[in-house]
Amino acid sequence: MAGIRDIGLLAAGVLALLAVAPAFAQNAPTRDDIVGKLEKYESDLELDVPALRQQVTERSKMRGKTEPPPQKRPAIAPDLKRLPTFNVDIVFDVDTPIVQPESYQTVGRIADALVHSSLLPYTILVVGHIEANGKREANAILSQRRADAIREILVNTFKISAKRIQSVGLGEEQLLDYARPTAPVNNQIQIMTLAKIPETEQPAAATPAKKQPAKKKK
Repeated sequence: MAGIRDIGLLAAGVLALLAVAPAFAQNAPTRDDIVGKLEKYESDLELDVPALRQQVTERSKMRGKTEPPPQKRPAIAPDLKRLPTFNVDIVFDVDTPIVQPESYQTVGRIADALVHSSLLPYTILVVGHIEANGKREANAILSQRRADAIREILVNTFKISAKRIQSVGLGEEQLLDYARPTAPVNNQIQIMTLAKIPETEQPAAATPAKKQPAKKKK
């Protein structure tokens, strides 16, 4: 009887896992999820990314009794909110820019979206954020390194043109949830459609190779 009971418990456990698995699968972004968010382009944003990086660095060093807490600081780049944006959870090693293996599939889906015909004409901005824990300046540095890491994977692993992608880390200077400055949601990466590439510089869409006609036997 014990053996039958154990088999029954095992079967029940397998069924429970099968029931839960689709729920996890639904949470993973698909290429179409990403394209649907990023293709809603209306107009370019004139953004000097190196200047924004410097601005983040300088503001993250600010100290003083009059300096407001994270939840009351004004957004450092409010115009970014006008851009088509896809927010994504990427798992990094703690306090490092090293992407965990389970997140490579997600980055791969971002890459698939970026070579979709509706997104090929655009440049992309990868934006890093960090929750308001620890040292403010260190958070700015880490967010930049994480944004750079995603860009490097897209370029070096998934062969997206380096000319199409820029990256910037905003640290805790533009929280994603101001009501909860230490919430995990503030660690998300944002992928944004930045500007339209001039038509003469747009990458060509991949086309299937034409089959050569078979040679007739003599």
